[in-house]
Amino acid sequence: MQPTAADRFTFGLWTVGWQARDPFGDATRPALDPVESVHRLAALGAYGVTFHDDDLIPFGSTDGERDKHVARFKDALAETGLVVPMMTTNLFTHPVFKDGAFTSNDRAVRRFAIRKVVRNLDLAAELGAQTYVFWGGREGAESDGAKDVRAALDRYREAIDTLAAYVQERDYGIRFAIEPKPNEPRGDILLPTVGHALAFIAELAHADLVGVNPEVGHEQMAGLNFAAGIAQALWAGKLFHIDLNGQRGPKFDQDLVFGHGDLLNAFFLVDLLEHGAPGGGPAYDGPRHFDYKPARTEDIDGVWASAAANMRTYLLLRERAAAYRADPEVQEALAYSGVGALATPTLGEAESLDALLADRGAFEDFDPDVAGARGYGFVRLNQLAVEHLLGAR
Repeated sequence: MQPTAADRFTFGLWTVGWQARDPFGDATRPALDPVESVHRLAALGAYGVTFHDDDLIPFGSTDGERDKHVARFKDALAETGLVVPMMTTNLFTHPVFKDGAFTSNDRAVRRFAIRKVVRNLDLAAELGAQTYVFWGGREGAESDGAKDVRAALDRYREAIDTLAAYVQERDYGIRFAIEPKPNEPRGDILLPTVGHALAFIAELAHADLVGVNPEVGHEQMAGLNFAAGIAQALWAGKLFHIDLNGQRGPKFDQDLVFGHGDLLNAFFLVDLLEHGAPGGGPAYDGPRHFDYKPARTEDIDGVWASAAANMRTYLLLRERAAAYRADPEVQEALAYSGVGALATPTLGEAESLDALLADRGAFEDFDPDVAGARGYGFVRLNQLAVEHLLGAR
């Protein structure tokens, strides 16, 4: 269970670097030097690090200060071999973004936000990042009369279209990933779920460059099934990145260690990511990114213990999922339940609707009572998953 670079585990600087300050209490841990985080994560077996611009370069830094921060960080990457597969921009901390960034009612703020992203996109290209995430944490409102949502979506689209054109013109080879979240810190956030984000992407001028970056806790905050949302993102060909953590039901964003929430859903998620493609190959080949927060109760040693726990939990679930897939009893239960049969098209090859209407077996001679009496055995199938998850098989 020792992670290696081949596992492609990545962490945000803001995760291990969280000082555990919350709305009700001050920080319980000191600030972490990003360079130290790089070295410690490398020692734990991580593959890469990600960051917002402000995680590495304090807001308001001069050009000279910025260059020094970047140079130190590059040296740490070179010394450890860690990579930067994803970057993003902080458009939510400074008070200037209190009414949003791309969708602020203030046009000057919107223009500043685009400029801030462009500057960090240049750094992302310099560091070799392949994905750029947009989390619109302040894009929303607390009252329905405060925001014209239709105009806000126009401005959101305008910003993403402008930035996508920029990376194309510069030939940066960067794709965008929108990260949905229903609420917190805004009362209601635009593009709150995977489905909302996918619908928005379809309206973009450069939709081929834009996908999603779903997060476990964000979908589960809305009471949704995360594994099912990931399956739809894969179906749409839009899973460009993923954020893994733990969440216990529809409450505030807990950012627990991966698996320290709905463990059975985490099991099926890992099974989907690792074995969900036709023929049993990986359904997703990107980084397994952990966007969690070390518990406020932990000291600095607990920070690194929790980082290691994310990777170990994923590896354990991957091992259990492989055993589940290989179990002959599971294969028999899957066949009995007809899970694989769903992949067979309802209409035959080149069959027309007229041919279906002419098939008496499809309606006139079909016995719904007999079909309705069938049992599918889904409880047995789920129990087999539980037993594999618990190591009982």
